[in-house]
Amino acid sequence: MKLAVPKETRPGERRVAITPDVVGLLKRAGLDVVVEYSAGRAAHFTDAEYQQAGAELAADVWREADVLVKVQPPSAEEVMRLRAGAVLVSLLQPAANAERIAELAHRQVTALALELLPRISRAQKMDVLTSQATVAGYLAALMAAQRLSKFFPMLMTAAGTIPPAKVLVLGAGVAGLQAIATARRLGALVWGYDVRPVVKEQVESLGAKFLQFELATKETQDAGGYARELSAEDKARQQAWLAEKTREFDVVISTALIPGKPAPRLITRATVEAMRPGSVIVDLAAEAGGNCEVTRPGEDVEHHGVWVLGPINVPSQMPTHASQMFARNVTELVRLLVKDGKLASDFNDEIIKAMCVTHEGKVMRT
Repeated sequence: MKLAVPKETRPGERRVAITPDVVGLLKRAGLDVVVEYSAGRAAHFTDAEYQQAGAELAADVWREADVLVKVQPPSAEEVMRLRAGAVLVSLLQPAANAERIAELAHRQVTALALELLPRISRAQKMDVLTSQATVAGYLAALMAAQRLSKFFPMLMTAAGTIPPAKVLVLGAGVAGLQAIATARRLGALVWGYDVRPVVKEQVESLGAKFLQFELATKETQDAGGYARELSAEDKARQQAWLAEKTREFDVVISTALIPGKPAPRLITRATVEAMRPGSVIVDLAAEAGGNCEVTRPGEDVEHHGVWVLGPINVPSQMPTHASQMFARNVTELVRLLVKDGKLASDFNDEIIKAMCVTHEGKVMRT
């Protein structure tokens, strides 16, 4: 049974779905691993390393693949290269790619969307969203430090004492907590904010302070642990409160997302204009519409002297470790799908059932 690893074709994508260090695990599960030539080059994994790990190299890995593993959703052309009956494991963004999903079903491909992995304890090792958010949060703090015209740490020099930068992180999920931890390591004074009061302890455990804001609703978290969308009244109150608070900070890193919905608007244009010139906003929610009204996905914008960074596909900027983490997550999932070299998927299993978007010619969910 062949597991295939193609080279990513989306512009700017430098990750690879399987790295040499997990090839041995996949082979012990009974799979022959076939890697497209140069698939790992952008992430600094050589063809020789794949071969030494026991993988085969090929110019075309699509047509004979029993299981094909990718990072980004396949293009329309790539969908046509999948053989009938193949299993595709990838980020698929099904809500935004209905036509592509329908074509996968038409071609009798069983497609598993990595972003639909349920948040249960036995699925933690398979969670690519968490591992990639860790990379994004780390890089967000570095982006802010690089753009800010001040030091992050306090410095005591012959020229006097330089006070530390003040950093506010909006959203205390995986990315937010990693941004907090990294900003703290760089020496900044850090505060965290989240609509979910239950994360206060996690923020404080990293040496940051938690900004508390009383919302009208007490149901701020869904069953999966994600933040719920706020009422119109609470949104307006929150924006006004944040407008006042953000003036105190040199850096704001926003990471707030709501699954299946546009990113919540936390920072208005007027809020940006009230911040000190030279301040920096890093909007990690840029791809989902942005937490900041000024954000332009993929661009760095200077507005009234404030830099607003809207980075996209952030984990790809650290492709080596991002790929290794992604590969370890995916390997755990593949080992659930395959037993003794044969596809043995239980589509009543809560993990597979939640992730499956196409099977036996049908669209199972969008």
